[in-house]
Amino acid sequence: MVSATFNFLAFLGLVESPVEVGDELDEATNERMRQYAEEMQQRMAQLLLEIEQIEKQQSSTHMGALLLSATQYWQFWAGVVVALLFIWNLWLFLRDLPEHDSEEESSSSEEEEVRVPPLPNDARDVPRFIAERVYLPFPDPTVRCALVEEIVGDLLHILDSVVLRSFFPNLQRAIGVGSAFEGWNPHMKDPVYRLLVPMTAPRGHSFHLELGNEEDLLARKSSIRVELECTCEREQDSEDMLCFLHHSEEELKKQEPSLLDTLCTDSYLDAEKTARWFQNFVKTAWVLMPQSQVYNVEVLPSTRTCKFQLTGAARRRLTIEIVFGVQQEDSDIFLSSQMRKDTSIPSTTWPQSCSVAERKFFQHVAREDVFNSMHLKCMQVCAHLVEGTIFPTYVIKTIVMHHLTNIPMEMWQKMDFLRRIDDVMRCLRGCVMEKRLDHFFFGNEMVPDVIVLPPSFQNSEPINLFQYLKQNPYARADALQKFEVVRDRLRRLITYGHERKHRARRRRRADRQ
Repeated sequence: MVSATFNFLAFLGLVESPVEVGDELDEATNERMRQYAEEMQQRMAQLLLEIEQIEKQQSSTHMGALLLSATQYWQFWAGVVVALLFIWNLWLFLRDLPEHDSEEESSSSEEEEVRVPPLPNDARDVPRFIAERVYLPFPDPTVRCALVEEIVGDLLHILDSVVLRSFFPNLQRAIGVGSAFEGWNPHMKDPVYRLLVPMTAPRGHSFHLELGNEEDLLARKSSIRVELECTCEREQDSEDMLCFLHHSEEELKKQEPSLLDTLCTDSYLDAEKTARWFQNFVKTAWVLMPQSQVYNVEVLPSTRTCKFQLTGAARRRLTIEIVFGVQQEDSDIFLSSQMRKDTSIPSTTWPQSCSVAERKFFQHVAREDVFNSMHLKCMQVCAHLVEGTIFPTYVIKTIVMHHLTNIPMEMWQKMDFLRRIDDVMRCLRGCVMEKRLDHFFFGNEMVPDVIVLPPSFQNSEPINLFQYLKQNPYARADALQKFEVVRDRLRRLITYGHERKHRARRRRRADRQ
């Protein structure tokens, strides 16, 4: 133990071994060296004696005090060695980095320079490698659907109590429709939560659906005719209502006006009047809502729907759009107040809508494969690729719905992500080449049984969504040109990853500069 301690102290430089003096030195020098050696031996003997006493007492505390100065010297030189090793390794690392010309760096930054990750070592890893660059964990818009349904449900509950004695349409429970309730977000921005509110005729009224021309199976020019019904037999049970058909105008002034006098134009239900009526209701009834303590409401401009935005304390916005509809028979098809973008239609026109049927279709798919939403990611990526082109996102949605009924769900796993995107892109190009893309719900035997369609849908011939390509001789060439833009976007997406990654890198680079 003593020798080990001596050796440790000698290693730290606290003690020195006597040095032999050569014969060639003079006597004075030999004398000084001999005295120095004797002094060192005395110091060594004293030090060894102290060490033996410490070992006998077995006191680690006193030993630590004795070695304090030695430890300080050891820590200092150990730190120096570590610093030198770090500097040496850093220099070796920087020496191996490739040198870039400043002109190349500036030009590459202008052309969205992105460092491409290293390629996979095995060719079998290539699909997974590329998929990881494209398959991002997109935010799930459905996390706020319950909140939206609660808010709209409270609004409708207040409306029921307000219009109890009036003759406005009866509003049923809202149905969430659109991409946000289906689980995807085509524009990857703050989603708009759209709900369709079914309407039924009030007391003493009836709705009669007038579909468009027989050649127009999509019924874009449908309308809802409102008729008065005799309620004389019910007057005995309802003392607060007079029959609109068999009472004079003077008598009818005692009760609320009929629906024909409020929300109709020429005996047809007016979508714009209906939207303004509900917008005014939201403005006045919001103070009665329990959510008014948390959110401020702003009704946004909209001609045929009620669109409003809620803003919370954290300035986070929630946009809700209420669409009004009348059910066609007992099916999942509605005549809806919503119209396509960039179109203008009469206020009494209620186009046919398949939004409820589409929502039920994706619910059916989710039940088939509860833990997998890869088809939604695929649809979202493809919809983002066609954004800003002549291809609407509904085209991508239609293609994906066709594929979901033809490709087994076990082939919609994450490892099949690129293959499914390739299927959608190839199908899109093939449909443009053939000038044909069949509507999913018309004449399609693959529609799941859980979706209820009118007989006109089931018995009709398939409807071509690309009919305009046949009518316009230049449309096909333009569509093929726009498809090349989409394919180039996909190529860049696979090569560089998602654009959001690019923008984040460029912002960080700009901040550093």
